[in-house]
Amino acid sequence: MNRKLKRRLRHSVVLVALLALVATGVLIAVGYLQENQTLVRERCTAVVGPDSYELDPDQAANAALITGLSVQRGLPPRAASIALATAIQESKLRNIDYGDKDSVGLFQQRPSQDWGTPEQLLNPVYATNAFYDVLVQIEGYEDLAVTDAAQRVQRSAFPDAYADHEDEARAFASALTGHSPGSFNCTLRRPEAPGDPQAVISGLTTAFGDYPTTAGDRAVVVEASGTKGWAIAHWAVASAKELNITGVSFAGLQWSRAEAEWSVAETETGQVRITLAGPDDVGGDS
Repeated sequence: MNRKLKRRLRHSVVLVALLALVATGVLIAVGYLQENQTLVRERCTAVVGPDSYELDPDQAANAALITGLSVQRGLPPRAASIALATAIQESKLRNIDYGDKDSVGLFQQRPSQDWGTPEQLLNPVYATNAFYDVLVQIEGYEDLAVTDAAQRVQRSAFPDAYADHEDEARAFASALTGHSPGSFNCTLRRPEAPGDPQAVISGLTTAFGDYPTTAGDRAVVVEASGTKGWAIAHWAVASAKELNITGVSFAGLQWSRAEAEWSVAETETGQVRITLAGPDDVGGDS
């Protein structure tokens, strides 16, 4: 065998060995990514038409509560849009215990302006209802620009800032009020603990009021239909991190926490089914 052929064979052997090492490395990396849940970037997304907007899971849970309370009160989606744009601007949809002067909470309402006590304003349900109580007193608020309606409620020193969040707020309001079915999704790590059906029912009742429910060890079934059913289904997805929810199904679609998407599924008519994490679903790296 001549020297040139031997050299080519050695190069071929080296190349095959390198390719095998690369393939092994890729498999190890994929396995690591699958097992190490800390590398998952958690986020919740509303997609309406060509536009997509993201929130962190804690922000999404607050957005779902704000929107759920508007549905419970029988308000139009426009009310939720106004409230969400306001809370995004004021607190980035986080229930903070500080702010300008004596402002606190999701809407940065001030005790000195007779919104309530600091303790009350740090209760998201109280703060949201306080916002809606003023909003509904504004004649024709549905026809006002979001920034004008929000300013009439808030009396902010920066009234034009609310307009910056109008499109985002409209997208989340459309999804979370149930007017854009299957448009709300969350990408999450594995649950931190098994789910508690009673915690789900409590959260549902707080956001939407009383609905007929059936609870099992790992599931809650809610009797609801139409846009209200979708509002509840999307609320459950938005609350999945907090409440250790792994699946939601309604109206022929199913959201899976593992797949982080909605897909076609057989579902019972007029029922939102919420599936909870069991002991085997809990991830050590969450």
